[in-house]
Amino acid sequence: MKRKAIYRLACATAALAVCATCAPARASEADERIESAFKNSYVYKTYLQDDAFKTEVKDGVVTLTGPIATPSHKALARETAASLPGVSRVEVHLAPRGEDPIDSEEAWVGRKVKLVLMFHRNIRGHKATVVVQNGTVTLTGEAASQAEKELTGEYAKDIEGVKKVKNAMTVATAPVEPAVSAKVDDASITSQVRLALRLHRSTTALQTTVATRDGVVTLTGTAPTEAGKAQAGKLIGDIQGVSSVQNEMTIVPVKTK
Repeated sequence: MKRKAIYRLACATAALAVCATCAPARASEADERIESAFKNSYVYKTYLQDDAFKTEVKDGVVTLTGPIATPSHKALARETAASLPGVSRVEVHLAPRGEDPIDSEEAWVGRKVKLVLMFHRNIRGHKATVVVQNGTVTLTGEAASQAEKELTGEYAKDIEGVKKVKNAMTVATAPVEPAVSAKVDDASITSQVRLALRLHRSTTALQTTVATRDGVVTLTGTAPTEAGKAQAGKLIGDIQGVSSVQNEMTIVPVKTK
């Protein structure tokens, strides 16, 4: 009996030892999957891969450290990492490289406009040049059609900080082949949608929660009016990677005194 008790104790001790070594291994594998998913995301490959910051993941906590090209990349990196499965927290220690040679406020407005134009797939944001002076945004470059030119101007006009838009874009004289849509992961879709809602003047005040699964974006939260709710759904309908929008926001009118 005594030998059996000792044997059972030895087996239990061995099992505990195996579990103790397996747990860190499983945690390490999960962390590696998170880091791999981040670096293979659409947002990272499209906007962030030329930045020199480091990504570390430990026990589900993502730490981003180092230089970035522009302040907007900080929000993109944070939102994308936070949207990945298994991430419990994101710690951000990112800063732009060097000093911007032009006025910081105008530079920030210009970056916001350019970034949001890149988010929308119904326009070719990479073809638009954005110049900001005294709150006036001047757009140049080539649009595929008159409708695309007008839509580009409308999106630019709706960005926080923009007072006026001068749309000097030209319209292509020959038909333009539509761009091949890249595969966009759910985390990247979520981060683009969140930033678009935050940066567009018409939606920045909405209390919106964003969730994405297989390209389908579900909006919850509150809007003060039906028009505000509808605007949120319409605005994100052509964000890169969005296949459809389920707008489940509730209407909570603003109380007046």
